[in-house]
Amino acid sequence: MIGAKFGHFLDKPLTPFLKNLNINPNSLTIAGFVITSIAAIVIHQNLLLGGIIILAGGFLDMLDGIVARITGRTTDFGAFLDSVLDRYSDSFLLASFSWYFFKINSITGMLLSIGTMAGALIVSYTKARAEGLGRACNTGLMERPERIMLLSLGAVTGWVLPVMWLMFILTHITALQRIYHVWNVMRQGAGIKPK
Repeated sequence: MIGAKFGHFLDKPLTPFLKNLNINPNSLTIAGFVITSIAAIVIHQNLLLGGIIILAGGFLDMLDGIVARITGRTTDFGAFLDSVLDRYSDSFLLASFSWYFFKINSITGMLLSIGTMAGALIVSYTKARAEGLGRACNTGLMERPERIMLLSLGAVTGWVLPVMWLMFILTHITALQRIYHVWNVMRQGAGIKPK
C-alpha cells in the first residue's frame, strides 16, 4: 500500500545527489540484506538497537530501487535479487522475534511470529505467482514497507506483542485480498500484465 502510493516520491529529490554516483544498485541490495541480517542477530538481545538497525536496512532496501531508476540501471536480475533477499530478510527478522518471545516465555508471541512469517511469505508468493500467470497483483494492506515499519516500531517502543498481533492479522488479510483480486481478474477474463 505504501509502496504503491509513495514508491517513487523520493526519486526527484534525490536525483541531484545520486545521478552521478557510481553505485551498483545490486550492491545496495546486498548491503541492505546484510544490515537486516545483523538486525536479526541483535533483536533478541537488544530490541531497541535491533529496531534501529531494521530501519537502516529498510532505507538501503528502498535506496537500491531509487538508484537503479535514476541511473537507468534497472535490470530483471536486480529485481529478482531484491525480491529473493527480501524474503530471506523477512524470514530472518521474524525468526529472531520468535526467538525473543521464546526467551521471555511468550508462547503467544512465538506462534504469532511464525504465523506472521507464513503470512508474509504467502503475500509475496501470491504476487509472484499472479505475475507468472500474466496478472498484476499489487493490492493489499500489508506489503513489505508496512511490515518493516511495524517491526521497527514494535522493537523501538517495546510494543512487540501488539504489533505482532496486528501484523499476523493484516498479513493474512492481505493474502486473502490478493487471492480475491486474482480470482476476480481471471473471472473477468482480463490479462493485466504486471508492470
